[in-house]
Amino acid sequence: MRQALSYLALSGCEQETLIKAWEQRFDLPCKDRREGKEILRKIEEEIRAIPLPLHPLAEQKGHEKKSRPVERILIERGVLHHPRAERILSHFPGVGVEEITHYKDIFRRSTDGRRTLILAEKKGKLLYPGAPVCQNFGNRYFFYASQIMNCIFDCEYCYLKGMYPSDAMVVFLNLEDYFEELRELLSEHPVYLCLSYDTDLLALEAWTSFLHEWSGFIKEHPSLSVEIRTKSAYTGFYEKEKPLENLIFAYTLSPKSIVSTYESGAPSLSSRLTAVKKAMEKGFPVRLCFDPVLYCEDWQTIYGVFLDEVMETVDFGRVKDVSAGVFRIPHPYLRQMRKQTPHSAAAQYPYRNEGGVACYETALEEEIRQFFIQKLTKKIGNDKIFWWKTQGNCDKVDT
Repeated sequence: MRQALSYLALSGCEQETLIKAWEQRFDLPCKDRREGKEILRKIEEEIRAIPLPLHPLAEQKGHEKKSRPVERILIERGVLHHPRAERILSHFPGVGVEEITHYKDIFRRSTDGRRTLILAEKKGKLLYPGAPVCQNFGNRYFFYASQIMNCIFDCEYCYLKGMYPSDAMVVFLNLEDYFEELRELLSEHPVYLCLSYDTDLLALEAWTSFLHEWSGFIKEHPSLSVEIRTKSAYTGFYEKEKPLENLIFAYTLSPKSIVSTYESGAPSLSSRLTAVKKAMEKGFPVRLCFDPVLYCEDWQTIYGVFLDEVMETVDFGRVKDVSAGVFRIPHPYLRQMRKQTPHSAAAQYPYRNEGGVACYETALEEEIRQFFIQKLTKKIGNDKIFWWKTQGNCDKVDT
């Protein structure tokens, strides 16, 4: 009940009026625990029908809406003189650098509010099977790698807030070890690899140059396909590098009101669309990602206007495919996210728990799905639209 009331307060609803209505309708207080559980279930169903508010909550709380600059750099003793470390440090001449023994000594606890960058070496297993909440686009051998942990952007709905105990960015410098483990996998079967789930590699390319190095490796291995998920407006990579069919840039696009309310520090929609067009002009494969779709105020109008703008701006004849899906997150991550962001309506919304995944009601998910399909199929074929489902992971849209 406290969780439900918390969301009501953040959504702007009049709590007292609703509470009085519940007291009368359900004859509260209830008789016993069983009746209380049933009443709470009905109340949660009603609250789930209340959409997310669309107003700049972060600005009202005085939070910074721009990307926070790096204020502190920590570096493991073992990589202190690593060439990649020296290259990265050259981009932060005025920031103090501290030596540490191991990144986990810092990363296991929350930071003091300063944007912290940690340079480290990743040991042990480096490639992981793709998670069920992620889309595999029909690829049997679906993996992801976490070369950088945490993102320069600060989207309220991001699962990283529930995944990690700290908001420090950890950059692992030992690319060669990633390459070696990947070679072993490629000797057994093709690999579909997502490199940018736990960060935004493209947004950090100007000072890491990691994508430049990955591009050389990808070119040598045609049985490897790599996706780079991004919200970045950075286009320098496309000016310097040659396009590869097996290096896909997947742009996450959101309506303007979603960006301003829930995607703190992220580039505007118009900036992302400009980057999409630049990537296409240079011949890079581009995937459009409408994911996650948020159940917000007047969502059909908000997303309808948004999709119209995207379809008018982007040449869909050159789009590789489209990925879409409603908000979902592993339920344990949601609990942690709620602790980390108590003032976020996106985190406090009363999602249902479907097999360990926090998500919207099935009927709402299907309504949103049908809305998107009806709009998108005006510009792109069913066989190029992938929709994440609570049941079944990721499916091509039925013809």
